Amino acid sequence: MTKALIVIDVQKDFCPGGALAVPGGDEIVPVINEMMAGFDAVILTQDWHPSGHSSFASSHVGKAPFETTQMPYGTQVLWPEHCVQGTSGAAFHPDLRRDADLIIRKGYRPHIDSYSAFFENDQTTPTGLQGYLKDRGINDLTMVGLATDFCVAFSALDAIRLEFAVRVELAACRAIDMDGSLNTALKNMKNAEVSLG
Repeated sequence: MTKALIVIDVQKDFCPGGALAVPGGDEIVPVINEMMAGFDAVILTQDWHPSGHSSFASSHVGKAPFETTQMPYGTQVLWPEHCVQGTSGAAFHPDLRRDADLIIRKGYRPHIDSYSAFFENDQTTPTGLQGYLKDRGINDLTMVGLATDFCVAFSALDAIRLEFAVRVELAACRAIDMDGSLNTALKNMKNAEVSLG
């Protein structure tokens, strides 16, 4: 069975000092680097928003970061501006190994956010990752990165839906944990038969 490590959004803006810092986000970098040698393929994902993206609170009059709004595809958390294309905040953490087989950029469409490595938040617009994995005969995925309760969990649940075997290595993830979002994500992953390490 061919195995891939999916490294999700380990970018400067999600690490301490970044625009949308995940507590301890930088602590996972050496763990991930060490894990990479144990896989047939390594894929990095990168949040890659145009300026003025619709998921930014600054794009909605009278809205503050972490409030929600309704989008055509459902409820959307509004975020501080982060991971804007070409900015230093969108770059990978400087200590993260970048010798990967593939980099998937997501969230670059102005009117739709993308948590999952597989689909935009409408759950139908693909990123291309599924096709790449299928073409390479990869069906066993381990996921790590930021943040456990958003992009990692959404990616894991989509991968299960697409009939991959999925493990989330929690020691190599960190969470935002907003209003119990971590417990909800862990429960949803467990219910979907994601293996939690």
